[in-house]
Amino acid sequence: MIIRTISGIIGLPILAVFLILGGNWLKAGILFLSLLGLFEFYKAVSKKIMPIHIFGFLTSILYIIFLGLKIDSEYYYLGIMIFVLCAFCFTVFMHDKINIYDVCSTLVGFFYITLMLGNIYLIRERVHGEFFVWLIFISAFCSDTGAYFTGSAIGRHKLTPVLSPKKTYEGAIGGILFTAIVSGVYGYFMYAVWQVGRENIFLFYAIAGAVGSIFAQIGDLAASSIKRCVGIKDYGKIMPGHGGVLDRFDSVLFTAPLIYIFITLGKDVIF
Repeated sequence: MIIRTISGIIGLPILAVFLILGGNWLKAGILFLSLLGLFEFYKAVSKKIMPIHIFGFLTSILYIIFLGLKIDSEYYYLGIMIFVLCAFCFTVFMHDKINIYDVCSTLVGFFYITLMLGNIYLIRERVHGEFFVWLIFISAFCSDTGAYFTGSAIGRHKLTPVLSPKKTYEGAIGGILFTAIVSGVYGYFMYAVWQVGRENIFLFYAIAGAVGSIFAQIGDLAASSIKRCVGIKDYGKIMPGHGGVLDRFDSVLFTAPLIYIFITLGKDVIF
């Protein structure tokens, strides 16, 4: 626990620097995390890196490079379709080495990791995105913290004993409530201190935080399900006390698109 705490204390300022800088610095950080996450995922599900996985890395690089640029959305759609079509071409031209499982792992890796993490940049580059982007990490990290302490104190009923024996219903509810409170307070400061949004908008952020916490916990359990399926404890060892990139950011993968949806659909409520 001590090593995990120290690792988190060191990692948080680094994360904050990239979020504050934004722009190409944030793009570079997201690309770095995406490639590491993809490597961990492909290694976990396939036990080795296949040629088609290299194609997944290259596609991720291109996606992040062009992310946020003023390009017609149709071209993004065409790019993703080309990616899917080319992935299946591997089963024809490299049928002796590549099978449908390799294709599926490559596609899932891109959508699960690169596409999800890309939402961090999309939120950061919006109007007042330097404030909104923190909701992603408030939802993810506060949910984890609230669930841990609540579960340790009063947790009695197991949530999903097969996937995560230590998680409880009490802990899950505690994580949701704690995240809602922190998000609501953050929303209040956005209006009262930074004059961002409408009065009483803290209710919107509290709801976003609560829903974000639910998805953060689902993301954590989804990662556990994958690890259990492939027979590993952690995705990697790059972060002492946490494991790999996917072990630390599994909940962020789910909160990033969720907060992007909230901010996009709720823009008329916020402003």
